Amino acid sequence: MKTILNGTQLAITIDRLCHQLIETHLQFEHTVLIGLQPRGIYLSDRIHHTLQKLLPGTPIPYGKLDITFYRDDFNKGTALHVPSETDIDFSIENKRVVLIDDVLYTGRTIRSALDAMLDFGRPATVELLVLIDRRFTRQLPIQPDYTGRTIDAIISEKVRVLWQERDGKDEVIILE
Repeated sequence: MKTILNGTQLAITIDRLCHQLIETHLQFEHTVLIGLQPRGIYLSDRIHHTLQKLLPGTPIPYGKLDITFYRDDFNKGTALHVPSETDIDFSIENKRVVLIDDVLYTGRTIRSALDAMLDFGRPATVELLVLIDRRFTRQLPIQPDYTGRTIDAIISEKVRVLWQERDGKDEVIILE
């Protein structure tokens, strides 16, 4: 096991990502945040919470999207896919959407999210924010606009993001 980000470094990284979003979106007038279920919502909750602290009184629509039924491997294999809740109570029509996920690996999750997102309207633009970008393992031409950390991990290594709310501590590790 190798630690990529400890709890302090993770908090600093999230703060930096929020400042980058503020630089790009200023007052968030036409911007919405959408966290991807299941593990991306821990990051998106923190991003949304931090933005609310940095921009008090600024409404930033925030939703959570489940992509289970949009996955290209949904009916393949013996694994049972258990859906999470989708909670988007606003239209994304002509909005600037920021999709948020914890780890960008093959790009297939993001492709599924793009399909699922269209059920809520046609956005003006879509940006991708990820905590960890595994840059050399992409199967689809999808790249993040905002990245916490870029790592080079071989295919047999697993990147795991641990969250206080779920795992009892904040940390990003590589398991061999």
